[in-house]
Amino acid sequence: MKKIILLLIWFSFYGFSQNVKLKTGDLLFQSMNCGPLCEAIYEVTEGYQGKDFSHIGMVYIKNDSILIIEASGKNVKITPYETFKNYTTEEMFVGRLKRKYQKYIPEAIVFSLQQIGVPYDDEYLYNNGKYYCSELIFDAFLHSYKKPLFDLYPMTFKSPKSKEYFKVWAEYYEKLKMEIPEGQLGCNPGGISTSDKLKIIGTIQ
Repeated sequence: MKKIILLLIWFSFYGFSQNVKLKTGDLLFQSMNCGPLCEAIYEVTEGYQGKDFSHIGMVYIKNDSILIIEASGKNVKITPYETFKNYTTEEMFVGRLKRKYQKYIPEAIVFSLQQIGVPYDDEYLYNNGKYYCSELIFDAFLHSYKKPLFDLYPMTFKSPKSKEYFKVWAEYYEKLKMEIPEGQLGCNPGGISTSDKLKIIGTIQ
């Protein structure tokens, strides 16, 4: 009997991935393998329970099809779930807004759909008319909640070990012919995953 109880406790904490039924407004957090760029992101950001996340998308269920609204590649777009999940070989973590905030999801979805086609923000500058993945989520709920639901933090592109700019970021912004936006406000998937406005309800593949 004790073994059964222990197994049930274990599965309640670690075996929840099979029980997640996605709903519109859920946030999917991914750990992608994008080489040195992702490694630099992981070194300066921290997600839920110390996990590393480099991408986020929002679930949009339409006519029983699971779609993901995301800022990725060239622009903001709608991606089939089956395509989205193939961005990573790891489990995705599912975040769901706490009940008191779920009434803001419909308007956040409407806002996000209105941004389809907006260029991807490869400069990672907030409020420049373009969107990177977490910036889209931040603005969607800023629009529906009428004030920030999530937080912006000063961004850093420096290694916490050397205090020097990561080589990959220095080369990245040199190609863009712009200064590195060190210290400017921004957001990232890891930061959103730790928000007290949502709960990580499990993982999914």
